[in-house]
Amino acid sequence: MSAAIAHVRPEPDQVLVDIVDYVLSYRVDSAIALETARHCLIDTLGCGLEALSYPACTKLLGPIVPGTIVPHGARVPGTQFQLDPVQAAFCIGAMIRWLDFNDTWLAAEWGHPSDNLGGILATADWLSRTAVAAGKTPLTMKDVLVGMVKAHEIQGAIALENSFNKVGLDHVLLVKLASTAVVGQLIGLTRDELINAVSLAMVDGQSLRTYRHAPNTGSRKSWAAGDATARAVRLALIAKTGEMGYPSALTAKTWGFYDVSFKGQPFSFQRPYGTYVMENVLFKISFPAEFHAQTAAEAAMTLHGMLAQNGKTAEDIRRVTIRTHEAAKRIIDKTGPLANPADRDHCIQYMVAVPLLFGRLTAADYEDDIARDPRIDTLRAKMVCVEDPQFTKDYHDPDKRSIANALTVELNDGTALDEVVVEYPIGHMRRRDEGIPLLIEKFRTNLARRFPAKQQQAILDVSLDAARLHAMPVNEYVDLYVI
Repeated sequence: MSAAIAHVRPEPDQVLVDIVDYVLSYRVDSAIALETARHCLIDTLGCGLEALSYPACTKLLGPIVPGTIVPHGARVPGTQFQLDPVQAAFCIGAMIRWLDFNDTWLAAEWGHPSDNLGGILATADWLSRTAVAAGKTPLTMKDVLVGMVKAHEIQGAIALENSFNKVGLDHVLLVKLASTAVVGQLIGLTRDELINAVSLAMVDGQSLRTYRHAPNTGSRKSWAAGDATARAVRLALIAKTGEMGYPSALTAKTWGFYDVSFKGQPFSFQRPYGTYVMENVLFKISFPAEFHAQTAAEAAMTLHGMLAQNGKTAEDIRRVTIRTHEAAKRIIDKTGPLANPADRDHCIQYMVAVPLLFGRLTAADYEDDIARDPRIDTLRAKMVCVEDPQFTKDYHDPDKRSIANALTVELNDGTALDEVVVEYPIGHMRRRDEGIPLLIEKFRTNLARRFPAKQQQAILDVSLDAARLHAMPVNEYVDLYVI
């Protein structure tokens, strides 16, 4: 006879408890983390503003029912939309991720922790407008920054040792989990309610990586995080009604996440939750490109100049060898036709070919009018990717966290240019002093895409002054971005 099924309700899984206790109790005192969060905030919003230039993105934005305006609802920066916090989170999240230009975290799993800003900012803005309408005190932007630090930490700390992509699941699972925890805290869930909320995130359906890989690569990868952070807001609000949770959502035999989706393996952890992830997050500053190719694109830009110095062009190239790390080989080493912009910005050969040919790599370079230039595919066909085991080792080393690529160009005349090696992209913590001025300039450029000069300056005056930003009510800061 089979053993009887135990019906005793278990204690909550420790992984869920640890997330909740961190969100509710941890005090963010790290000046580096808060300063990095401020830079992350402006960079992330700037990426969203740039995305508003692309109809493929803007067609997805706005209320579910056209014309709907929610009193005291959350504003969507760069637009006139005022929406419920779930839909606002989707819109902000989709804008942020659309051009693959916001921050990145690379480990056993990768992802973009600032995707969580969609849910955090929408919820904080809605709560603040509702509070002001009731004569109460709104949240401040310091609350948003602290929420960002904690969401980054949850997503990134789990990603350090646990690969979801290897079991076919998309990393936005971690966005949903982190956003649920932080949004739940913002809306005032009790400890038990918050445990219920994060358990709901774990038993929820999890996205497949289908839309990130050939032969199905497509634009859902640009709104998947918006969907995840919006779902998080919805689950937190459901938990607030007193809806029950599922305490062994991870560990339940047969039916829990570990057995169903993680090959029976429990999560493992490298370090306790703190501020490590925000302090070490990677900014995309130079190129809107999948992060494993950032250093390759930087090397290609250097080689473009070297070709010119030698009186050569990309058409004089016979072969390009890309020495890279295992993750890049697995994710973005692509040959053959590329179907759309989402396919191209995840192809290392494409992201090397464009800088070699034109001395640039912008979001517009993934569009069809550039991609149809036959020289790009001709050059791609001359490239070969090889894994360097040391690059792979350094990629996983917590003291290095490099994302190295090295390019060697051989010419038709039989000569070769010196190999160009870039271990750390300009957005890496090891290059912060070099990168932050450029990040701020990127923000200025993105503000100018959407706002008149006076409005740009008003946003900059607050955003670049930490003390003023920390103290500013969330609704007043978001109002600066309304057109």
